[in-house]
Amino acid sequence: MVNIMEAKYKFWFYIGSQPLYGSDILNQVEEHGRIMTESFNADQTIPFQIVFKGVGTTTNKITSLCKDVNKSKTCTGLITWMHTFSPSKMWIRGLSILNKPYLHLNTQFNRNIPFQTIDMNFMNTNQSAHGDREHGFITARLRLKRKVICGYWKDKSMRARIAIWMRAAIGAQFSRDLKVARFGDNMRYVAVTEGDKVQAEKDLGWSVNTYALEDLLQKFNQIERGQIEEKLEEYQSKYHINKEDWESIKYQAKLELAILEMQKELKFLAYTDCFQDLGGLEQLPGLAVQNLMSQGIGFGAEGDWKTAALQAIMGEMSKDLGGHLSFIEDYTYHLEEGNEAVLGAHMLEISPAIAQNKPKIEVHQLSIGDKRNPARLVFEGREGPAILATIIDMGGRFRLIVHDIAAISPMEDMPKLPTARVMWKLQPDMITGNEAWIYSGGAHHSVISYDLTAEHMKDFATIMGIECIHIGKDSTLDNLQNKLLINDIIWNR
Repeated sequence: MVNIMEAKYKFWFYIGSQPLYGSDILNQVEEHGRIMTESFNADQTIPFQIVFKGVGTTTNKITSLCKDVNKSKTCTGLITWMHTFSPSKMWIRGLSILNKPYLHLNTQFNRNIPFQTIDMNFMNTNQSAHGDREHGFITARLRLKRKVICGYWKDKSMRARIAIWMRAAIGAQFSRDLKVARFGDNMRYVAVTEGDKVQAEKDLGWSVNTYALEDLLQKFNQIERGQIEEKLEEYQSKYHINKEDWESIKYQAKLELAILEMQKELKFLAYTDCFQDLGGLEQLPGLAVQNLMSQGIGFGAEGDWKTAALQAIMGEMSKDLGGHLSFIEDYTYHLEEGNEAVLGAHMLEISPAIAQNKPKIEVHQLSIGDKRNPARLVFEGREGPAILATIIDMGGRFRLIVHDIAAISPMEDMPKLPTARVMWKLQPDMITGNEAWIYSGGAHHSVISYDLTAEHMKDFATIMGIECIHIGKDSTLDNLQNKLLINDIIWNR
């Protein structure tokens, strides 16, 4: 399978050593690095290309390499391994200026100790058991944001964790260039969709700005019939359509095309709207938003720019995995004892990227917004393990909250509910999971992803330097509340 992001994201691999061992040993170290790199790149477990950059033996070489990492437009992160003993003071200058994601592998070229033949030459050449500890000290001493992965380099489990970190690094790179457009403000009096946009640009790289609905309406009025017909053909190829709803569907097609024109002009990859602020628009964007989400453009309803940005980032991290994610909202609970579950939905805006079957376009009354009845996609969400993720503003800092869930098929049909919807069960259970989310300050909006895991998101948070709370099968309220108290002390320094 061709990786659709391979040309865009590459990772450099650099091995630590020192000049005392002589050229023969250093040549062997370099040969080992080439063999490992070729093996990594031949393995589909590792989804992105690794580029071998040789062996660092002096302060100047290491510093030069780190400068090149920073300048490279395609280097998304640096991977290192101390094959021999690399005195860590050689790394101070380079690591102090490094501004890309950093992975430290703790491995060795040979799997087992060659008990019958091991000698001092072998010992001098294969010293990662303490070379990586020396390196671990200096990265800890420098307070370097990093990922450490231990294991044998040929093992699938280790390579799978390398892949997880790679996707987090991609999310970080994408985040630092992300533009978010706001059409209208957030829903009135809602707290969690507010936030510090200056802090967001400082910590996360997001440029969040508002644009006039009049500009969007102007683009809308410039859309030509041929463009609409082409978009309608796309809808017919992807969705079930009732031709009686054609006029409403056409309106949504024009809305989608207008948003796309604005997106091309402004270069944003995430955006928001709000049902309370639609100006001259006759419908709240529904089908338009849903179809754009399936193309990887992040969205947040009611002006929720943080969820819009997070969805775009998680979409980029999982694009080559299918991008099975969506904006979502906890709507209502099923509190049958022993069979508790959550119904997730929204009045219009759930992405068909998570649909179990081919969605259907329907037109129904919308009880809020005081506009014409909008077309929207109606479908059931897919089953399987998934996560919910949300970012909240804690005042001067951001907190990422990740919750492990199991998406399930609806327990019964819901013929009178004209929305896309998903049901899920919470880890570790309904009561603990919900209480943990609420204690953490989790928003009512989140991103559901079937492709990413909590480890992906924790690695992303580490790279970005923000707090992360994970709610999973082993979570307890006592431990969570203690962590929240400690985190308030740590993160409010």
